[in-house]
Amino acid sequence: MIEGKIALVTGAASGIGRAIARNLHASGARIVGVDRNEEGLAAIADELGEGTVTYTVDLASHDAILAMRDQHVTEVGLPDIIVNAAGFDRAEPFMENDPALWESLIDVNYLGPVRLTHAFLQPILAAEATVKIINISSDAGRVGSMGETVYAGTKGAIIAFTKSLAREMARHGINVNCVAPGPTETPLFETLPEKIRTGLIKAIPFRRLARPEEIAAAVRFFVGPESDYITGQVLSVSGGLTMAG
Repeated sequence: MIEGKIALVTGAASGIGRAIARNLHASGARIVGVDRNEEGLAAIADELGEGTVTYTVDLASHDAILAMRDQHVTEVGLPDIIVNAAGFDRAEPFMENDPALWESLIDVNYLGPVRLTHAFLQPILAAEATVKIINISSDAGRVGSMGETVYAGTKGAIIAFTKSLAREMARHGINVNCVAPGPTETPLFETLPEKIRTGLIKAIPFRRLARPEEIAAAVRFFVGPESDYITGQVLSVSGGLTMAG
């Protein structure tokens, strides 16, 4: 059961992160939403109601994460669940990328979860507490994706980070797992060119996009007691698009 547990969810202002916050809240968790979209955070806080806490933070800023961590520990307490769901993409051929895009993708999609996880593990380990960590990657990080080369690289890095951290944290009783969505009905997907969107849907055996709620259901499994003996694993939720082993 996760009734009464504190669940910190990054990217909670929209898309998959918002669906995860809703799912965990419905299961009885107290939600702490983290995002740089202040308006979106206010909307999810209003929706979920009393007890929901939000922090407007740019995950590209280590100092901002540390300040938020200190405030969180003081005002809310140590999290029982951390879901690193924040991320972004810009689809275009690799040779048209500019270095600023690479740096932003790495900063938010990879170093953001690294920074936030490291920051919170410090007080968690000091208190000899436990936490369940779920990182949101992408099947692009398992098999690649045209027009998303550096994005796929950051998501592949998240998978490797998950597995390595799981090995280090096992001795502390801390589970670290990863959910890898395929194409999903999110504002991010809508930014892709129509030709790419159509091609992706045709390639999915189920012939439809995932719903954010379906990604959230996979996260719910990893945060619950059913997954207590599972760590370092990657679960694809892609309608059979990749079927990676």
